[in-house]
Amino acid sequence: MFHIDDLWEGEMEAVDVEGKSILLVNVDGEVWAYKNRCPHQEWPLNDGDLDERKLTCANHLWEFDVSTGKGINPTNCALIGYQVEVDDDGAISVCV
Repeated sequence: MFHIDDLWEGEMEAVDVEGKSILLVNVDGEVWAYKNRCPHQEWPLNDGDLDERKLTCANHLWEFDVSTGKGINPTNCALIGYQVEVDDDGAISVCV
């Protein structure tokens, strides 16, 4: 189990959930979960850079808005998102 105290604001972390690599992102205390692969060529997103809400893939520099999962550059792509919840104790749950 992953805890919100392990994912500081402005950070992202790859975790394993039921055998799937999931990228957790914390921006301003809100947590999002995505498949940890760029839709372009399946490169790991956790190798990229997070600047506020913009995630940039390390390999080909594709950019995504982590609050929506939509592509910024190019605009015709999107991340695969998962439902995520943070309970009152700070435990993060992802539904895959």
